[in-house]
Amino acid sequence: MPAAEPYLELEAIEAWLGPRQVFERLTLQLNRGEHTVILGPNGSGKSALIKLLSRELYPVVQRGSWLRIFGSERVNLWELRRRIGLVSADLQASYNPAVAARDVVLSGFFGSVGLGRSQQVTAAMDHRLAELMVQLGLAALQQRPYGQLSDGQRRRLLLARALVHGPELLVLDEPTNGLDLQAKHQLLDALRQLARSGTTLLLVTHQIEAIIPEIGRAVLLKSGQVVGDGPAAEMLSDAPLSALFDTPLRVLSLDGYRQVLPAGRSQAGPAS
Repeated sequence: MPAAEPYLELEAIEAWLGPRQVFERLTLQLNRGEHTVILGPNGSGKSALIKLLSRELYPVVQRGSWLRIFGSERVNLWELRRRIGLVSADLQASYNPAVAARDVVLSGFFGSVGLGRSQQVTAAMDHRLAELMVQLGLAALQQRPYGQLSDGQRRRLLLARALVHGPELLVLDEPTNGLDLQAKHQLLDALRQLARSGTTLLLVTHQIEAIIPEIGRAVLLKSGQVVGDGPAAEMLSDAPLSALFDTPLRVLSLDGYRQVLPAGRSQAGPAS
């Protein structure tokens, strides 16, 4: 069995968001080629973990503690943006509603929010834009203002932005939040295709139904600590999830997807 190639290594990490300590001696390794979900309730530290990976958050420097990204403790931010694609609600809220959809995607080439006058779009960039817009069902929306798009269209647009460099890793922070059923299913289908194509996925969520069948590893995060880590089939079951969310839960599975019900509730719906 080949040795794991980690893209994120955390050893005894302490980190703070303002006055709040989010991690105390957090140790975790995430590997290339291993589709993983970070699952936990609100306030568990999921978003802070993404900020460590994207270098928006820095840990406390102390002996015996380190953070490595793609094997290095020193990170070139521009190179990092080429290797990691990110889709998040924070990013979605950052764009001016008047920006054209195509410019949202093209801004991914420059690691910016929108395009500035000094940023020159090349023919190769335009070609990549066209490919991604077709791939994600957005070809007819290139000139549409961002503010006129549905949440589902915006989320797929940000997915296209994240993919412009063909990243090794795609990080998805609560990607299905706020989406209706059609938009959610369209996005999940796109993620399944990416997982099968060789892009490593890191899904960060509190929604069990957002975990696609291709996710093979689950890391359970609670109050800034890893409380479970292993195969998704084991971690995403009644006992671990009941403990994670502090409530009795029952997990139902169908075709690789999972739904969670209160423990003891029947599978049938309420009587009419």
